[in-house]
Amino acid sequence: MKKTRKQLARDALLLRATGYDATETVEEYADKDGEMVLLKRRVATKNVPPDVSAAKIIMEEQDFSVSDMTDEQLEKERARLIKELKKTDKKT
Repeated sequence: MKKTRKQLARDALLLRATGYDATETVEEYADKDGEMVLLKRRVATKNVPPDVSAAKIIMEEQDFSVSDMTDEQLEKERARLIKELKKTDKKT
């Protein structure tokens, strides 16, 4: 199933809101006898921390106010968010 642009944007926003690890590869080449030869390859994993602004946008999009929720509703929402975080962690 192909995702819409809105779904892709929401997924990217959720990833930004929860933080992620990004892998960066830097390669260094040199000319040896007219052919490019790989000299060095450095692979680094960088942690991108959660972005509060992205989390705020997600919360506003969901259109709920914590003060209007019962304790039971808050607990259900907490469980849902934890499940969503775990699902996002498995993807990265």
